Amino acid sequence: MKLYSISILRFDPKPVQLLCTASDLSSFSFFQRSTVGEFMTFFTKTVTERTSPGQRQDVEESDYVFHVYNRSDGLCGVIASDKEYPLRVAYTLLNKLLDEFVTKNPRQKWESGAVTLPFPELDTYLSKYQDPKQADTIMRVQQELDETKDVLHRTIESVLARGEKLDDLIARSDNLSSQSRMFYKSAKKQNSCCLIQ
Repeated sequence: MKLYSISILRFDPKPVQLLCTASDLSSFSFFQRSTVGEFMTFFTKTVTERTSPGQRQDVEESDYVFHVYNRSDGLCGVIASDKEYPLRVAYTLLNKLLDEFVTKNPRQKWESGAVTLPFPELDTYLSKYQDPKQADTIMRVQQELDETKDVLHRTIESVLARGEKLDDLIARSDNLSSQSRMFYKSAKKQNSCCLIQ
């Protein structure tokens, strides 16, 4: 699970304008990074243009998935990730980012012209959400539940194994008890024979 980039764009009025972006292309070789970055910027703008206001969609392109949330207020958020990244976490992040962006940058700042706005939170969120299980509380709780369930399964299996061992031990003790009774009876007979002679 990997996040490659997070972008916030203005789609209304046209043309689409990239307001701020953050990317982590460290998984690519040094010579591929600029090409991959240009591809992601181009594809981000294209997907934004083709997404209707108020709509969310996921667009797959080769090994990447672009999660798009085009709000009705003229802003759009796009996350580029690999195919394994969870949808719910991606859209939760987009909602949070767009809400924070609007709070820190009122509409007057970004509604017209070619504007690039500083939004350092993108880098923070990009690094924080690289591991969605740590960033998202529901996924973290689910992971903890899965771990607890595994521990319980192992415990129950060991208890059952102990139960089987106890059953074997009980059977052996019953067998030993019956053998000792037989030994006692045969010893008693032997002793009674010796006394009579």
